[in-house]
Amino acid sequence: MNMDNHPSSTLAAFAANLRYEDIPEPVLRRAEDLYLDWIGSALAGKGARAVESIAKFARAMGGTAGGEAEVLISRERTSPYFAAMVNGAASHFAEQDDVHNGSVFHPAAVVFPPVLAMAQAIGASGRELLTAAVAGYEVGIRVGEFLGRSHYTVFHTTGTAGTVASAAAVGRLLGLDASQMLHAFGSAGTQAAGLWEFLRDAADSKQLHTAKAASDGLLAAWLAKEGMTGAQRILEGKQGMAAGMSRDADPSKLVDRLGSRWALAETSFKFHASCRHTHPAADALLAVMRDNKLVADDIAQVVTRVHQGAIDVLGAVTVPATVHQAKFSMGTVLGLIAVFGRAGLAEFDESFLDPRVAAVRDKVSMLIDHEVDSAYPARWIGKVTVTTTDGRTFDGRVDEPKGDPGNTLSRPELEDKAMRLGLYRDGATEAEMRQIFDTVWSLTGCTRVGALLP
Repeated sequence: MNMDNHPSSTLAAFAANLRYEDIPEPVLRRAEDLYLDWIGSALAGKGARAVESIAKFARAMGGTAGGEAEVLISRERTSPYFAAMVNGAASHFAEQDDVHNGSVFHPAAVVFPPVLAMAQAIGASGRELLTAAVAGYEVGIRVGEFLGRSHYTVFHTTGTAGTVASAAAVGRLLGLDASQMLHAFGSAGTQAAGLWEFLRDAADSKQLHTAKAASDGLLAAWLAKEGMTGAQRILEGKQGMAAGMSRDADPSKLVDRLGSRWALAETSFKFHASCRHTHPAADALLAVMRDNKLVADDIAQVVTRVHQGAIDVLGAVTVPATVHQAKFSMGTVLGLIAVFGRAGLAEFDESFLDPRVAAVRDKVSMLIDHEVDSAYPARWIGKVTVTTTDGRTFDGRVDEPKGDPGNTLSRPELEDKAMRLGLYRDGATEAEMRQIFDTVWSLTGCTRVGALLP
């Protein structure tokens, strides 16, 4: 097929033609870091109601009848489709998976599940897995940036852009040519979905979004290999994704410095176990309390100065009804920070309704700030104003939250985080996690990707 030179086709050609040798060494090492970070998050989804419901669906549909792809939470072997679905759901539960600021997109949860599943099924090498993952990140991030801020007010970008990211990653593993990759994009984009309304009801849809994005993208790539066609301008066409899902789409974002700007390297790790929109304020509050030797009982009021996206997502949650909903409550997150000095997995599970936390929660408000909003989404600035019970006022500011590329996690810190996630719901033993560390750090020498867990 002779493709016109338009943004969708240019992006598809990039994904299809990407070679391991094209990718700079620091980007490959960062991809390994992100892979380990994802494995921990996927294991931490074990036992979660939404995740187990999707796993039961896979079993009921004959998904565990055999196969080479690994379901991490159960260690079952299944088809790539169902492994991608369950692992995709699992990795977006603990709210510890990575995020790309500029696209407001969680790449790992929709890229690594289908990549690992397909790599195991076809016997791909570690280098092929990494190349496919980079292709998925580069495509998904650019699609998220293309769809713009208006998209994110209603749509969960990880579900929408994530479907195309998954297709790009699996398509690269399957060796699709540029024409086939564009067809895969078309089939992925027409399935892309994910709406924020679930937050108002503490519903489980967030895990369904990543499950479907991961598996539907894999489906799209596989169908393209089998000759199924898809829309050629699914992203920027007159009746494509942007037409129905955005008011400020910018097609130039789809091809922004392809091959020279490596967007994967811009991705952040999540330090707190909560929605990323809470992290800048959490870090700013931590700094204020540390620098001024404050305790929770000293706090009379906390005003967080935020971007509009934070209000759009977090504003729906006032008094959280579940642990997962609590992770989208700015007040609860800051309450945990004030009382315990951290907002980790254990703090949410054991204390999100603690009266001391609730007392701080009810003193927290969000206020739109022009500087913060103008910088977003390229930069996520944290600003808080804390008023104490004795009338003092302290301002706190963080320009790069913990986990951002300029304030990143070292490999020992990533191992520590992955260990905590792996042990969190008995997804793996300490010895098994250490074996996973060895597997990930030696991935480039792996000739055939096998199971991560026995």
